[in-house]
Amino acid sequence: MKAPQLSRALVLEGVVRTADGAGGFAEAWSALGTLWAEVLPGSGSDVLGEERMLSAVPYRVTVRGAPFGAASRPKAGQRFREGLRLFLIQAVTERDPDGRYLTCFAREEVPK
Repeated sequence: MKAPQLSRALVLEGVVRTADGAGGFAEAWSALGTLWAEVLPGSGSDVLGEERMLSAVPYRVTVRGAPFGAASRPKAGQRFREGLRLFLIQAVTERDPDGRYLTCFAREEVPK
């Protein structure tokens, strides 16, 4: 297996819920740390968003392995940020039997 080229710095973000004072909560994204990654695109498609059509492009984002429960281990529902670009993480799995690298299946949505 060829080692990935971890040449892009991505900020891992998670959702933080805070009480809104009216019995509900507000959600905001909070930075959890920066991970070096290899980002490889898949083939794109169009999907219906909440209010408009979106172009959805799948990506395979490879990062260094981390044990389960570690804050540096990405998980589904989090996202990567690279400047203004956002990659929503859909699933995470070990790339190799030793767990040295993780593959994150992510989606970048770009409004049309």
